[in-house]
Amino acid sequence: MESNEVMRDSHREQTNIGQDNGRRSSPRQKNGRREHLSKNEFAPDDGRYVTLEEYWAKWYENPYPDIDVSYEWNNGRLEAKPLPNRPQLNLYNWFLDLLRRYLETNKIADLINLETGFVLTIADPEEPSGQRGAVRKPDIGVILNSNPVSWGRIDQRHFAGVCDMVVEALSDSTQAEAERDTEEKKRDYALAGVKEYYILDPNGDHMRFYRLAPTAALYEEIHADNEQVVHSELLPGFQFRHQDLWRQPELAELALDDTYAGYVIPGYQAAVTAQRVAEERAQALEAELARLRQKDS
Repeated sequence: MESNEVMRDSHREQTNIGQDNGRRSSPRQKNGRREHLSKNEFAPDDGRYVTLEEYWAKWYENPYPDIDVSYEWNNGRLEAKPLPNRPQLNLYNWFLDLLRRYLETNKIADLINLETGFVLTIADPEEPSGQRGAVRKPDIGVILNSNPVSWGRIDQRHFAGVCDMVVEALSDSTQAEAERDTEEKKRDYALAGVKEYYILDPNGDHMRFYRLAPTAALYEEIHADNEQVVHSELLPGFQFRHQDLWRQPELAELALDDTYAGYVIPGYQAAVTAQRVAEERAQALEAELARLRQKDS
């Protein structure tokens, strides 16, 4: 294994390829494609073209010993996953917890995250083969028990099928990153057959929820109802209030809300109600005993 110093020198050589007098020259050509290597020191190989076999062997997991970066693979090109800011991370964690609570109550699916990838095959008439491929690492992926591709073996490090639902926390460090989530991934997920696609955006500009149209490989938007509640068709009973995506209430509050009570700590609302009734009865009994004592005195 190469030392950290050798690896850093290698990274420096890769990012310096094509530079002259401190300025980057035209992008390199590889297999007829223009290869743009990243100027980001935390993702030095962003834009590099590699085969799918090379991606699985070297780039899918921990490509560097001294840099924490994760790459997706898009039709031969490495794409670095951007890091979230605090509001994006808070919203992601809240929504992930909500999904976990739902699936603890309704055991109909599994979740993938933690940089686990899944494979997309996308029809594309511009490609010689008529299709192109990608490996995406969704922020949250939902795999139904009914999915035709099995998931869950101890030796699996990626999902070979297509997730039934994907949730992405918007990456908006650059305009290109925002467009990747809101346009490119939206188009590709629909073409690959992802049934529902949610984009989480704490700024609200791109907060969207989509379901696959019944007659075409296109998404149609899921709108909130009159009570501002968004309902999933894929996950029966999974619903959330639009404004709560910003408020992010604690679980105890959600469990007392009829919108969430069916799957967030189910039974908690009934237990709290029963406790309140018992306390009211005890107070009434104490008051009656006090009245009888006063009457006998």
